[in-house]
Amino acid sequence: MSSDEYCTGKVLVLGIGNLVMSDDGVGVKVVKRLQREYRFPDNVEVMDGGTLGLDLLPKLEGIERLIIVDAVETGERAGTCVRLTGEELPIALETKLSPHQMGLKDLLAVAQLMGHSPREMVLIGVQPGSIEMDTELTPEVEATVDGLIASVLTELQQWGVEPLPV
Repeated sequence: MSSDEYCTGKVLVLGIGNLVMSDDGVGVKVVKRLQREYRFPDNVEVMDGGTLGLDLLPKLEGIERLIIVDAVETGERAGTCVRLTGEELPIALETKLSPHQMGLKDLLAVAQLMGHSPREMVLIGVQPGSIEMDTELTPEVEATVDGLIASVLTELQQWGVEPLPV
């Protein structure tokens, strides 16, 4: 498949999380920075999915490739980053970190049942240090934000998408 073919499909970059639950909000903070700092081609949407869960189902219709950015329970030390694809995603979401992750797992399952499952899915995540009520990330997770942004940009580039700095 040529890079021209990669560029034509719809791509969704979805930041998930709760901004008032400390590290749980990392996915939303990453996409907000991407939205501020980069311009994306028309076939790419960068979206703050917050804690919407199944309400995001219409957004998956027609999406060929999906990148999810979220805090993920890996059992590793806080700030450990992870990249998961395909069948690894439902397994990673088995350990419920916060209420929105059950919604995310359900969202992906229902999308698959309805035939709206993206052909390619990648979860770029980080092990949280805290999911207590707080609007700030812990230092361990804050230190990963630039790396998470770089990981999203790398995924997009591998798909033939070239975001431009603003």
